[in-house]
Amino acid sequence: MTEDLQPARSPSGGVLVDARLSLLDRQMLDVDGVTVGVVDDLELSDVPAVLERGTPPPSVLALVHGPIVLERIFGGKRPHGQLLRFGWDTVAKLGSAVELAAPASELPRPWLETWLRERVIARLPGGRHVPG
Repeated sequence: MTEDLQPARSPSGGVLVDARLSLLDRQMLDVDGVTVGVVDDLELSDVPAVLERGTPPPSVLALVHGPIVLERIFGGKRPHGQLLRFGWDTVAKLGSAVELAAPASELPRPWLETWLRERVIARLPGGRHVPG
């Protein structure tokens, strides 16, 4: 992963990133520059219940895309299948957008798009044919 600016280093050797500033609400672009979503939330590891001085910062496991704002406003939890997770290992570069190191065809697709393709579009005449 590269950064537009010189990143700070954590004691463990990782890159320190301000998640609110550099990750949340940023567009995610595939390797070809095609928008694949927006970073709505982060999946973190090693977050202690009580933060004490000297506690190492958590690591980002995945970028999460999906309708998370509704949960925060109205409460409750959506099924995990409705949220898309892009592993941190797929991040190629952080800048004005989060650039991913994979084409859109290899990245997870929104559940609604998949459901519509399988249940509605496939039943239409020519719906299973890929235009070429």
